Amino acid sequence: MTRQIKAPLSTVDRKITYEEFLEWDGEDQFVEWVDGKVVPMAPVGDVHQDIGRWLLTLLTLFVDRHELGAIRYEPFQMKTGPNLPGRAPDVLFVARRNLRRLKKNHLDGPADLVVEIISPGSGTTDRGEKYYEYEQGGVREYWLIDPHRKQAEFHQLGRDGVYHVMGTTEGIFRSAVLAGFWLEVGWLWQRPLPSTAAIWEELAPAK
Repeated sequence: MTRQIKAPLSTVDRKITYEEFLEWDGEDQFVEWVDGKVVPMAPVGDVHQDIGRWLLTLLTLFVDRHELGAIRYEPFQMKTGPNLPGRAPDVLFVARRNLRRLKKNHLDGPADLVVEIISPGSGTTDRGEKYYEYEQGGVREYWLIDPHRKQAEFHQLGRDGVYHVMGTTEGIFRSAVLAGFWLEVGWLWQRPLPSTAAIWEELAPAK
């Protein structure tokens, strides 16, 4: 029987199962599960929040308009495989054909698209551990957004099971997973960010 944890997850100092982690009696704990240990996520700043909200808005509008699947955001959990950690991506997309993977409080299997926005304390994890975990777990497209460096990296999982860099054309990135969705990468570094309403008019002209 799973033991329900009453204390805040951030104070748990013993190894626990992923089932225990998911059954914790609480909400909004920004932590992840790695090798049986509860690992706090790096703090985020206002730029991280702004970009996350901006992308979440555009992706949600696009996915809903075309009835493509579901969008989730941190701290919603994703466990890509039985021997891989439980992570909480900034934004994730699950295609309609894979919606069976969505459970009450986590995604049981890989998302089709994951977005991670790099914070000062998360670069090593996002570019290193998570990169290989998502690759091994089968996440089809992985976006790495680094506001500090003003650098965006887009990776697509090849038939060889390895990530390959997705290029841009004249500064525009076009998603392979979300056919028809595109971004002018320079938008991400504008302060303030462009109006999502104005961008949406470009992304989704009236039918």
